[in-house]
Amino acid sequence: MAGHSKWATTKHKKAVIDAKRAKAFAKLVKNIEVAARMGGPDPAGNPTLYDAIQKAKKTSVPNDNIDRAVKRGGGLDGGGVDYETLMYEGYAPGGVAVLVECLTDNKNRAVSEVRLAFNRGGGNMADSGSVAYLFERKGVVTVPQEDLTEDALLEVVLDAGAEEINDEGETFEIISEATDVVAVRTALQEADIEYDSAEAQFVPTMRTPVDLDGARKALRLIDALEDNDDVQNVYSNLDIPDDVAAQLDEDDDE
Repeated sequence: MAGHSKWATTKHKKAVIDAKRAKAFAKLVKNIEVAARMGGPDPAGNPTLYDAIQKAKKTSVPNDNIDRAVKRGGGLDGGGVDYETLMYEGYAPGGVAVLVECLTDNKNRAVSEVRLAFNRGGGNMADSGSVAYLFERKGVVTVPQEDLTEDALLEVVLDAGAEEINDEGETFEIISEATDVVAVRTALQEADIEYDSAEAQFVPTMRTPVDLDGARKALRLIDALEDNDDVQNVYSNLDIPDDVAAQLDEDDDE
């Protein structure tokens, strides 16, 4: 029975991973469709679309899915859905600020499901503007570390508008003004440096440290929000200290 039980657990984990991957694909495809609708279907003249396509490719979204999304968004096949971008604000347990970016064709469904996730996760939604001031819209380019040093990377991107580089372990995060993200990405391409993603994001100006219980609860809420089909991105000012992160890793190994 033990062997069967382990197989069942492995099968369940694979199903969860496959489901998350399918959701990630759907959100990346939605990004492409909206970018094509907003700026036209030609990636050469639409940097937002170019970056959305690159991110999808690096996440192994099939080319057919990408091509169909570009055609739908660009009105080349007469199909497509009219998506609306909505921002919701709230707090996770422990006073962690959360910004939820939705891309939806049904505003009522989106807000009710976001509110439900906050309530079930022990958090609460907040009035517009009560959390957003804790974040800035910034360009964020993620680069695999591999053989790169922070100094070498800074030399390449400094003149393109990079403000700081954060060491995230396996990757470097290059922060710039949102309007400079294309220039930073272009500087990397000209230097033949691989990058994982380049996009505008909401970056916290100050972070909220949490203990182990707070980290678990905040991460559960963030996971629940990200699991929603209407939710495109979840940003938070969650700060997990190293000792708490180590305990979370032990949780994952159990």
